[in-house]
Amino acid sequence: MFTTEIDKFIQFNKYPAFHPKAIFFDMDGVLFDSMGSHATAWVGALKQVGLPFTENEAYLNEGRTGASTIDGVFIKEHGRNATEEEKQTIYQLKSRLFETFKHSEKIPYVSDLLERIQSQKLGIFVVTGSGQPSLIDSLEGNFPGVFQKKKMVTAFDVQYGKPHPEPYLMALKKSGLNPWEVVVIENAPLGVESSSKAGLFTIAVNTGPLDPAVLSDSGANIVFDSMKDLFEQWEAFSKNWRESENDNPTVKEK
Repeated sequence: MFTTEIDKFIQFNKYPAFHPKAIFFDMDGVLFDSMGSHATAWVGALKQVGLPFTENEAYLNEGRTGASTIDGVFIKEHGRNATEEEKQTIYQLKSRLFETFKHSEKIPYVSDLLERIQSQKLGIFVVTGSGQPSLIDSLEGNFPGVFQKKKMVTAFDVQYGKPHPEPYLMALKKSGLNPWEVVVIENAPLGVESSSKAGLFTIAVNTGPLDPAVLSDSGANIVFDSMKDLFEQWEAFSKNWRESENDNPTVKEK
């Protein structure tokens, strides 16, 4: 299965090869089991200002910047974007509600996957639409020594959030790698769309309530039902490109 999907990816994008040197991780729903709290906070904040919003809509909008999510609701309900004042008010409400929830736990098996990736000497980046300081700051506490500030792209760094390709293109630029030297791990349709538009090989892990077909339709090259499945299949997946790289000694680390 993996060889077929990799070959399709190379052919579709007209790339010379597929030799990953870095893994780009989304944060909410991939590193932290935080999307339930985000969804509840969005519903509560928007309800306080008289705007209807469901938890399912929150999952479908996962990956957008807060401002983009709020604009989407205003366009739907009022036919216009929100003002900057409205955005700040609503996002502050959402942030305060989110902070009242218990600490977000790590996604099961993600620490094991990170350890495996580190053992393969692959770079690790975070690409998130989140601007939630508590989560971003907790990366070091939960994953000591794994993530570095210079290898992060957050809502504070981009003008256009997911599904626009800007977040992943910015991470690609920071990495100094070619697009065929990166694998993205996402869980949200808009994140998958962003990564796919950036021309990156995208693995979707369905850690939420969405139909897995939504992730495939958004452009995921491979969809796993859980992080446990991805961890257990990682060696088989990475074996495809590692064997190929060993057969081609001209391919070197940058």
